[in-house]
Amino acid sequence: MNDPRDFERPLQELEEQIENMRLFADEAKREKEMAALQKKLCKLRKDVFSKLTPWQIVQLARHPKRPHTADYIEALFQNFTEVHGDRRFADDPAIIAGFARFNGNPVCIIGHQKGRDTKQKIYRNFGMPRPEGYRKALRVMQMAEKFALPIITLIDTPGAYPGMDAEERGQAEAIATNLKEMARLRTPVVVTVTGEGGSGGALALGIGDRVNMLEFSIYSVISPEGCAAILWKDAARAEEAAAALKLTAKDLLGLGLVDVVIPEPLGGAHVDPPSVFKSVGETLASQLDELSKLKPEELFNGRYDKFRAYGAFVEQEQKA
Repeated sequence: MNDPRDFERPLQELEEQIENMRLFADEAKREKEMAALQKKLCKLRKDVFSKLTPWQIVQLARHPKRPHTADYIEALFQNFTEVHGDRRFADDPAIIAGFARFNGNPVCIIGHQKGRDTKQKIYRNFGMPRPEGYRKALRVMQMAEKFALPIITLIDTPGAYPGMDAEERGQAEAIATNLKEMARLRTPVVVTVTGEGGSGGALALGIGDRVNMLEFSIYSVISPEGCAAILWKDAARAEEAAAALKLTAKDLLGLGLVDVVIPEPLGGAHVDPPSVFKSVGETLASQLDELSKLKPEELFNGRYDKFRAYGAFVEQEQKA
């Protein structure tokens, strides 16, 4: 299997040329040559990102510079107050949860947090929550329901942490409880997949009245590597598995599993975070405005019908 981000290499080389010219080229010819290179870069970026494979989209969803939950909170929310701990065992830094104001209105915000540098990644456990993370999230959601506050969740995780300590403390039970309780919350819930939506670790924050995905995010029952290892005993066939899993936003929109695909700039969310924050903010504002007009019973019934409809299929008569 080739380097998964080989498709970005020509873009990176052009970007380096532009930066070198900006720093070192003669001022008289710099402007004209930089303009030509910028035009070439725009055309190449458009060509590359108009025909991405599912495996390449997986790499974009995992890009280390992609905005994380903390970035969205800083850009879109005001007066954020974080809540810690599950009142049973401990706090889990892999999940950020708390209350804030969004466009002046109080909301609950919960999301996975991966971390940037090595120290932060270890502290955040690479965005893989343990049971106490999901129990903390549920505690905060139930507080939001009590005070009739809308809930916003941001999903970006490879999956729930599979370590022995997590299993000993009831990882599967914690996820299952979140699925059950989120399904019957009587307050608006808007879910957005911002990067990786991995397995039950993602789904534990994924039961909502509206489910969105960023254009270059993924959402799947298993990682391509895990799927390949199980099916073919060969994780190197991950690229093949990625195509079979139908894990891209476009695929899932076509299957009716997500409601909105939020566009990203060419190159991915990390290339122009402010434009992504703006698009996400507009989508959240529109959906919360729509959902705020529904009664609790309507929210409950609509969410139930939405998820009961997943997996529907049409039988076709066989030709004689």
